[in-house]
Amino acid sequence: MKTDNDLRNNLKSIRTRLGMSQQELASLAGVTRQAISGVESGQCAPSVAMTIRLAKALGCKVEDLFWLEQDLPQVEAVLAKSIPGSQQQRVSLARIGGQWIAYPLVGNDAFRMEMISADAQIDSQTDTNTCLVRLLDDIDRFENTVVIAGCAPVLSLWARATERWYPQLRVQYKFANSMAALESLCRGETHIAGMHLYDSQTGEHNIPFVREVLAGKEAVLITLGIWEEGLLVQSGNPMQITTVTDLVEAKAKIINREKGAGTRLLLERKLQEEQLPCDSVKGFDSIARSHHSVADAVVSGFADAGISTASVATAFGLEFIPWHSSRYDLVILKEYLQESPVQQLLNTLERRSVHSQLEIIGGCDTSKTGDLVATI
Repeated sequence: MKTDNDLRNNLKSIRTRLGMSQQELASLAGVTRQAISGVESGQCAPSVAMTIRLAKALGCKVEDLFWLEQDLPQVEAVLAKSIPGSQQQRVSLARIGGQWIAYPLVGNDAFRMEMISADAQIDSQTDTNTCLVRLLDDIDRFENTVVIAGCAPVLSLWARATERWYPQLRVQYKFANSMAALESLCRGETHIAGMHLYDSQTGEHNIPFVREVLAGKEAVLITLGIWEEGLLVQSGNPMQITTVTDLVEAKAKIINREKGAGTRLLLERKLQEEQLPCDSVKGFDSIARSHHSVADAVVSGFADAGISTASVATAFGLEFIPWHSSRYDLVILKEYLQESPVQQLLNTLERRSVHSQLEIIGGCDTSKTGDLVATI
């Protein structure tokens, strides 16, 4: 088998996700363990027969396992409006009047507020928790849906990038902070929970919280990315704030997140490290329910500072002071791993289009994206 520099594969991530060793997969596919190792490392390109056998053994399609990646083209575009600074900027594109128009994704233009179209309407409620609904579209469309809960804006980027590979797949993104997302998973309301909680006692991200909340349930944790969390302040940092002590001494007003949010835990941990009470920070009880709402509060002058991520700071043109490198994990119950919509979504974690979307927002390390970090 020859190597192919453009050939990419998901073999290792899918195999480990399903709890298979290389030898177990080799036995199921009727090939050698060395062949599996060579394909996973990219040193060997499999034959057509081997690709079919591997897909059958893993219960997926060949295109879920293997694909060709090529350099992406460049086009000339006209900016719809000027952009601040000369840094790399994210844009959306449209072809209008024979030319490409680039719309800068900066500030509130980087986010979207829209009415969600309905799948059904309630006909009657049978009791407190159940109801009869009348479908508004073909039921097959609804069955190919995966639901993910979390608060990171990158989840929607991942969902949209997935549509390139699976046009029939619906990814429903439910906004929830890390703890609320995990609890939603425990209640059976979502397939995947996205979270970024750090346990200072163990020095671990997410795993201790998953063990506690999902006690008695089996799950896997897969990394989406590692990004910088810290302080958002006005451009130029006019109050020269870098630490929580600076916040207190400058009497700066902060905008906080609700309980259960990873960035709130970060602020509380920093206060504890400096032995400062929570009420010593002006605005500690002022709550924003999302990362971009935190940035909005700082941009508008409602707050002098807020806790969020480097990518959000970049999107809103704010100064960023890094405090912590946080690992953002996807938590999935093992029983959901064989469901086709879940498999399709997870299979895109190795795709260049997904990595590109995560990397270009800034402050996101994708070197561990798709890694299985724990089995609970």
